Amino acid sequence: MQIGSLAIDRNDVALAFLRIFVGFLFIMFGQYKIFGTQFIYGGGFESYINGFIAHGTYPFMLPVLKNFVLAHHIAMAYLVPYGEMAIGLGLALGILVRTASVFGCVFMVAMLFSSNYPGANVPLWRYFGASLQTNVLAMCFAAFVIGEADLVLSVGRYLRKRGKAGN
Repeated sequence: MQIGSLAIDRNDVALAFLRIFVGFLFIMFGQYKIFGTQFIYGGGFESYINGFIAHGTYPFMLPVLKNFVLAHHIAMAYLVPYGEMAIGLGLALGILVRTASVFGCVFMVAMLFSSNYPGANVPLWRYFGASLQTNVLAMCFAAFVIGEADLVLSVGRYLRKRGKAGN
């Protein structure tokens, strides 16, 4: 594909569209928690964590959720939506894509072990079935880290090019 004097590979465009879509998802996830009142101070965050504890936390995560996350629930309730917003903005704008993707992957692994435990003595496939919502996003983040997801449709790339041209 040719845009002006720039030759662009279709795979770069596809990866950019996926990056932007995942970015918008995370902006949505963060914004309703930031601009609403229920998540941070209305017990929404604590409700999520208590639901994870009651219905699907991997056993090794129970002490982390009970003794650290719930013990610092206000700070964690701020960290989650602002982290989601930062990840989303980085991906959507194409700024610090690898950094945002590493943090996104860490977030998805934390979500996986906090909420997707299918139980002991279940067939192996149930572990994968229970974790589809986190695994798919984790694989997207991994692709953004491994690939060059900011080659096209990226403010970060534009700014880097502009900075080089000015030197």
